[in-house]
Amino acid sequence: MKSNGTAVEDWLRGDWMSTYSGGRFWPSDPRAEDINPLDIAHALSMLCRFGGHIRIFYSVAEHCVLMSEAVAPENALAALLHDATEAYVVDVPRPLKNILPDYRRIEEKVEGVIAERFGVDMHSSPEVKEADNRILLTERDTLMSHAVKPWIQDGIFTPLPVQIEGWSPVEAERRYLDRLNFLWTDHE
Repeated sequence: MKSNGTAVEDWLRGDWMSTYSGGRFWPSDPRAEDINPLDIAHALSMLCRFGGHIRIFYSVAEHCVLMSEAVAPENALAALLHDATEAYVVDVPRPLKNILPDYRRIEEKVEGVIAERFGVDMHSSPEVKEADNRILLTERDTLMSHAVKPWIQDGIFTPLPVQIEGWSPVEAERRYLDRLNFLWTDHE
């Protein structure tokens, strides 16, 4: 979505980034009207999980679609969108994210406007958080030939029973958008 603000209003919002759809996004002043589903699907389809430290390309978009299909229907949209912030603030691996409080603050603001845009409570279900921990084990076992074990999830969670294929970015974007269109009932 393009900004309808004046040059002064845009300047007051701080630095902005260009999005795939041709819009602008202000990380320091995110707004729901700046969130575009196409930007999310495209960016997540191009981001590789685990900072690329895996055997094959596996996108954040594929990760989100798989989680969305694995949880109860009432949690599917929240699961699909659980990493949507990464379209705007990139995928920072969890161990690094945990020691970056400023990143966490920005990510939480972006998550809030994404939740507003799609009318979803991102924290209403413990099932989504559990699925995110479980899929880590599935991803590790499928994608990391030399992963050091154990991980904190070992012994607490069982792997999420999903099939990781390593979709191309084009396929991942299409599947993400298809899933979003299926789940999101408040289209404009």
